[in-house]
Amino acid sequence: MKYSRRNMLQSMGALAGASILPIPVNANQTESTPEDLKDIINLFDFEKAAQGKMSKMAYEFVASGAADEFTVRWNREALDKLKIQTQVLNDVARLDTKVTLFGKEMAYPIMIAPTAFHKLMHPEGEMATARGAGAASATYVVSSFTTTPIEEIAKVATHPLWFQLYVVDDRAFVKDLVQKVEAQGCRALCITVDTPVSGVRNRQQKANFKLPDDLHPPYMIDTAFAAKGEALKFKKSLTWADIEWLKSLTKLPVLLKGILNPNDAEKAIQIGCSGIIVSNHSGRNLDTVPATIEVLPSIAQKVNKRIPVLMDGGIRRGTDVLKAMALGANAVLVGKPVCFGLACGGSEGVTKVMTILQKEFEFAMALSGRSSIAGIDASLIWQRDL
Repeated sequence: MKYSRRNMLQSMGALAGASILPIPVNANQTESTPEDLKDIINLFDFEKAAQGKMSKMAYEFVASGAADEFTVRWNREALDKLKIQTQVLNDVARLDTKVTLFGKEMAYPIMIAPTAFHKLMHPEGEMATARGAGAASATYVVSSFTTTPIEEIAKVATHPLWFQLYVVDDRAFVKDLVQKVEAQGCRALCITVDTPVSGVRNRQQKANFKLPDDLHPPYMIDTAFAAKGEALKFKKSLTWADIEWLKSLTKLPVLLKGILNPNDAEKAIQIGCSGIIVSNHSGRNLDTVPATIEVLPSIAQKVNKRIPVLMDGGIRRGTDVLKAMALGANAVLVGKPVCFGLACGGSEGVTKVMTILQKEFEFAMALSGRSSIAGIDASLIWQRDL
């Protein structure tokens, strides 16, 4: 979006003075209040605050990764190690943060990633997330493991929704779900392709994770999971032929989520996919795969702008967004912080998570000397002179 210098200064003041600004109370929200958000000034603060509000089981479900969690740490460390090359004396009085994906203009290249079981974090669950996303003008990718039917989410959404799909063996079930989300106005379908089985999630196991008896996710075909906390039975035989079949069911753009190999990105293009999401499942599946920001450049080079390339994994700062854009991403997705924001303040918490990240991205653009998305490229990443 276009931003003047005066707007920018006002925004900086708003972030610095967030503790004194009132946030509207949602009448249905009972477990947290806007007052709880007043001292939260960045996304790391949200996780600390959420730990005191969530049950241990729910917190471990969101925060944990697979096995020894090397990939979880690498996602952050790889972003932190990248240094920014600034340019001075560029006119940054007006910033343009808009991007267009599949014909839809977005105010910022920052989306809400699909994450499961939002009613574990807040009584209003995905409805609060959708309201918070709308207030922040952010696109929300609803998970297959939503605890709220897509019809109810769509009723309260004021900004576009996408839908993430886990593929199971029951083709009739999958077909019905794809057609349902399209009928409810979802703008894109993201098919998770990196999860033929669940990862080895030791922290989640130690917390004895299981869904409460009163939570009934509408699209979980394996009901034993809800009852016993067992691993979901994903379609282990998922192949490129299944993706082509899924594409035949819908007119929506189809993106593949979980791409880490440039050759897989090329194959996605060859079979007509509309986009890819570079993702290691936030380090929750196979531990010791590389950080997403490390593999992004080679994938972006292979794709060569033929389709949009999105990225998730470890995004916590506006500078992270800037670095991902510089290395070839068209947009990024953020997941865990949204869950923590939801736990801390319902829809208002979600809005604040996204607003903080949006404002930090604006500051990063201005301070690096980039006034538009088009001006963000690989030259922004500092390289040691050889």
